[in-house]
Amino acid sequence: MPVTYLELENFKSYSGTQRIGPFFSFTCVVGPNGSGKSNLMDAISFILGVQSRDLRSSQMKDLIFRPPGSSTDDTLSAKASLVYVEPDEGGGDGEEEGGVMGENNDTQEEQREGRLSKKLPKGKTTIFSRIINTKGAGEYQINHKTVTFKQYESKLASIGGDVEAMARKSPKQLVEMFENISGSAELKEEYDAALKAKEEAEQATIFAFNKTKEHKSERRVLKEQKEEAEKFHELLEERTTLKTNYFLWLLFHIHSDVQQRETTRVELLDELEEHQKIVSEKEAVVKSAKKDASKARNVTSSKDKLRIKLEGDVSRLEPDVIASSEAIQALKKRVAADEKAVNRIKKEKDAHADKVAALQEEIEEYEAKESELQTEYDELKQSEDGVGALTEEQEVRYEEIRDAAAVASAAPRRELQSAVRALESARAKAAKVAEEKKDLMGRKEEAERSVNELKQRTEKLEKSLKETQASLTSSESELEALQNTASEYQTKRDALEAQLDKINNTLRQAKDDRRQGKEEERITNAIAALKRHFPGVKGRLVDLCRPSQNRYNLAVTVAAGKDMDAVVCDTKQTAFDCIKYLRDQRIGTATFLPLDSLQTPSPESTERIRAMAENDKRYRLAADVIRVNDEFRRAVLYAVGNTVVCDTLDVAREVCFSRNVNSNKEDRLKAVTLGGAVISKAGTMTGGVTKEDSNRAGRWSEQKLEELRNKKEALEVEKADLDSQVGRGSGGHTAKAEDLRNNIGSLRNKEQYIKSDLEYSMKRLTEQKSLSKSSKQMFSKLEKQEAQCEDAVQHATATVEQHRKKVRDVEEEHYGPFREETGIKDLRAYDEAIGKAREEFVKQRTQIREHMAKLTARLKYEDEKDFEDKLSKATKKKAQHESELESAEEAEKDLVAQVSEAQAKLADAEAELKTATEKEQEMEAVVREARSVLKEAEEDCSKVSKALTNEESDLARLRQKLHETLQKARVDEVDLPMTSDDDVEMDDVGEESQMSSTARSSKRRMSQHATQESSTAYSQRDNTVVAKDRRDAGKVDFSSMEDELRKSLSAAEEEKLKRKFESKISKLTAEIEGIAPNMKAAEAFDTMTERVKETMDGFNTTKEEGRKANDRFNKIRKARAHKFNTAFKQIDEALKIIYTDMTKSSKHPLGGNAYLSLDDSDEPYRGGMKFNAMPPMKRFRDMEQLSGGEKTIAALSLLFAIHSFRPAPFFIMDEVDAALDNVNVLKVCNYIRQRSSDFQCIVISLKDMFYERSESLVGICRDVSSSSSRTLTLDLTKFDKAKHKTDKRSTTDVVDESPEKPKRRKTAVGSVTE
Repeated sequence: MPVTYLELENFKSYSGTQRIGPFFSFTCVVGPNGSGKSNLMDAISFILGVQSRDLRSSQMKDLIFRPPGSSTDDTLSAKASLVYVEPDEGGGDGEEEGGVMGENNDTQEEQREGRLSKKLPKGKTTIFSRIINTKGAGEYQINHKTVTFKQYESKLASIGGDVEAMARKSPKQLVEMFENISGSAELKEEYDAALKAKEEAEQATIFAFNKTKEHKSERRVLKEQKEEAEKFHELLEERTTLKTNYFLWLLFHIHSDVQQRETTRVELLDELEEHQKIVSEKEAVVKSAKKDASKARNVTSSKDKLRIKLEGDVSRLEPDVIASSEAIQALKKRVAADEKAVNRIKKEKDAHADKVAALQEEIEEYEAKESELQTEYDELKQSEDGVGALTEEQEVRYEEIRDAAAVASAAPRRELQSAVRALESARAKAAKVAEEKKDLMGRKEEAERSVNELKQRTEKLEKSLKETQASLTSSESELEALQNTASEYQTKRDALEAQLDKINNTLRQAKDDRRQGKEEERITNAIAALKRHFPGVKGRLVDLCRPSQNRYNLAVTVAAGKDMDAVVCDTKQTAFDCIKYLRDQRIGTATFLPLDSLQTPSPESTERIRAMAENDKRYRLAADVIRVNDEFRRAVLYAVGNTVVCDTLDVAREVCFSRNVNSNKEDRLKAVTLGGAVISKAGTMTGGVTKEDSNRAGRWSEQKLEELRNKKEALEVEKADLDSQVGRGSGGHTAKAEDLRNNIGSLRNKEQYIKSDLEYSMKRLTEQKSLSKSSKQMFSKLEKQEAQCEDAVQHATATVEQHRKKVRDVEEEHYGPFREETGIKDLRAYDEAIGKAREEFVKQRTQIREHMAKLTARLKYEDEKDFEDKLSKATKKKAQHESELESAEEAEKDLVAQVSEAQAKLADAEAELKTATEKEQEMEAVVREARSVLKEAEEDCSKVSKALTNEESDLARLRQKLHETLQKARVDEVDLPMTSDDDVEMDDVGEESQMSSTARSSKRRMSQHATQESSTAYSQRDNTVVAKDRRDAGKVDFSSMEDELRKSLSAAEEEKLKRKFESKISKLTAEIEGIAPNMKAAEAFDTMTERVKETMDGFNTTKEEGRKANDRFNKIRKARAHKFNTAFKQIDEALKIIYTDMTKSSKHPLGGNAYLSLDDSDEPYRGGMKFNAMPPMKRFRDMEQLSGGEKTIAALSLLFAIHSFRPAPFFIMDEVDAALDNVNVLKVCNYIRQRSSDFQCIVISLKDMFYERSESLVGICRDVSSSSSRTLTLDLTKFDKAKHKTDKRSTTDVVDESPEKPKRRKTAVGSVTE
């Protein structure tokens, strides 16, 4: 008997200190309704740690017993203690007889302890106590020592658990309970940690795999680049060899031609010397004629200079006359404009006076409105009859008094609320008694109705047999159809899931669908590589922003242009690093936008344009229609600048060309329409949309994706409908099939139950008649209790009225003086009548005053304008321009006179010039005749000179060609074969000595020709460049040339061979340039090979760690599932046996069926658990659809089944027999008596059939004098011992005395109750 005694001190209805007990293995608590039985259960629950809110009280103070008239006594405290004894092994109950004990007092307690000490178990005693102090705070004690709640709860947990409301637990709650019972909950944290470690290991493995895959891909690319570089080197060597042969062939033939041309040139120089002597004689004659002609020209020139001077004077004066005339016209226009300005200022002055007058008039109008509003408010306050009126100061004071009254009445209001709660409690108690009375009447009527129904039941049994057979056939057919339907459902569901998977894959690849081009894919890969190598790279601008609405897609695309595809990075240095990386890797080109150095429009200009756009809703800033993070806002401003987006092209024209919007060149705007048209700052207009713009704008379009999403939703709805039609998937099919199988089994058993049901119906008829009789007796008792409750309600109502009066008195202390002062009798009526009107008055007055402030500011601005000063300045300006006009007209007259005089002098100079010109022409004729003779001599000389020049030109061309060939060989870095320096020097000396005399004579004979040759560097033998080229050509070793290349060829053959060389070189060059190798690929390939090896090692490591984590998780999962399933199987088997034992009878020999089922058999703790019970002769139903008695039997069966797996030291049950009939009560009693050696059971019961079979009784009654509960204890085991002794002495049959046993117990109980 673990629970031995209870000690209560002022707990609920138990006054003073009361010791209740001892409690035997099977103890019943009995007593009339309202005596305090439930309070005893509350005391046990309170000791076991249940919170006060679950004990029918709102706070712990409500658990303290308060004698009548001391409801406000704050000096009382309460205490509840439970004496728990852990029996020693081998210990047993004593055999001494007990007796009936009266009220608990000290003397009787000592006597009872003496008598019963041998009946109690021997072992370790633990006293659990909870105390409620005078302040309502709680305290926990173990063996009279104060402990924390955690220690207290830990100690309680060591002696057993708390199992309640078994039949009402949800599937998830049942699983949690089984986890605690089985011990699998101990592995929950370890399970979660292992699951997390497994998932992290899987993610690490995937990451390592992707990294390895990426490195292998890079290594494959580098391998291709390495092979390409090797091929590149081979082609370079082949091209170098071909170029060497080509340049050797060119230099060999050029050098041969130069030597041949040098010999021909010397011969032509000698012939030219003879012709030059003849030319010199003729030149002397021409020179004499030219002297005479020169004198004549000098005279003509002096006359012409005089004429030119006079013409200059005339020309100089004429522009002055024209300028003077234009100045006069301009001054006349200025005078006219000044006249208009003066008139305009006068008109503005007149209009200003009208505007000032209008503003003053409007100010006076609003002042009148304010005065009128004040008057209306005063009249409204006066118009309320019986309410009165307050001044503005009194209204402010009234608000303060109202707040003070609310503070002062806070305490009385709390007391009023407590009284109201007490009244509600009394009314609830009265309602409860009335409900019990009504329920009793219902049970009586139900009993009478049951009698009639049982009479009709016999007639229906035969009919029920036929219906059972028909239902059996129908259920079997339905089961077969259900199996076919399940197969069809699974097929349809698989098809829907396949379509959903396809759509999901499409949505995941939506970005890839938009990157259809190879170039776009290359750019995306390049940006991804940049992000990996440089953390400062943010991504493309098009990916970082999007228009606020779809209609702006095209406009934003056109406004940003190519910058929308630019890459955004944090700094300029990052941009340089990215460019270097792209160049080194030969990935491609890209534009970068470094955020730290972008030049954006000034905030002032942007805000000015935004302000204009807010006034005109037809356009807005492009930057304002783009959604982007503030981090990248600078890049967007750089891309679009102050570009505006207009609704139409007409609006764009107005914005760009309107004077009001763009008053100067710096304020011009760029405008873009929704259709893609552009007006630049320069005024050019561009219309139409290219396919590229449409595609770029379509990157933000999600229409296709939206259609896929809609289709996905439709498929999901179809799938949900399909699941709902068949009961939520395959689980629904399984449940229905299980239901049909259970139904078939039930129908097969129903036939044999029909006969036994008839006998049960007759017995039930007798019980219902007895119940009707007892209900009449209980009805009179409830009427008395109802009268008592009504008296308590009346008393509580009076208390509430008293507290309400206190609240009104406290408020009156504050409101009274104010009412006397103001003369207002009812302030609440004043609040209702005037409060809302005052709020409206203050609101309107504020609006009027704000508008008046605006008008006053505008009037002040108009007064500050000075039109007199502007008019004075305009008048002065007009007078000044008129004076300038008069001066200009006088100056024009003087200029006209000067022009006439200069024109007369010019006519005289022209006549003298004509005479001098005629004389000059005569002298020129003599010169022409001498020149004709000279020309013939020069022509002969020229022919020879021309031949020489051609030869020189050819020689120069060859030398130029030689120079260019050598220079090109140097530029192309062609390494030509060279001879030794000594051989070259000997060749140069021989050549120079052979031609030295010829060269010296040539220089003396052709000074003029030498002058001509000085302009061409390659025609001079002693030119440094020519000499260097000759030396370089002489150093070339032609011995390696092929004989075919040394042959002389015609021009066509030479050109053909040259094209052949060039063609081969061009093909090799094109092939080389098309390769574009990565010269560092070999080194990078070796590095990447090492990386691949490292990542493969890392991948293998993470893969092994993932396998270990998975093994550890599976081990913990299996251990946790094993613990849970072990408990589940044992409890399920025990449940079936116990429920069958508790429901079978002679009429139902097979009993009922109860079982537990799991949603997830592999990992049961992740799903739910269903508890189903099928009483005898009943079809399968959910637990919620069973009757109260059926639920009780099922819950007790589960409780006892759990006890078989995890025994508890004691059970405490409150009226578990309330919903049970006598048969089931007897079964429960017998089960408890049979198991009383395993656990202690304390039960509150009102049925004699139940408590007469207990080992002891605790009677609870009501002490009217103290309005508290009292307890009495009765040991029933002595009656069993007395009967046993009597049976030994008696010769009568045992069967004849058995009915007297409960009768004696009833007599004993009756004596105690009295």
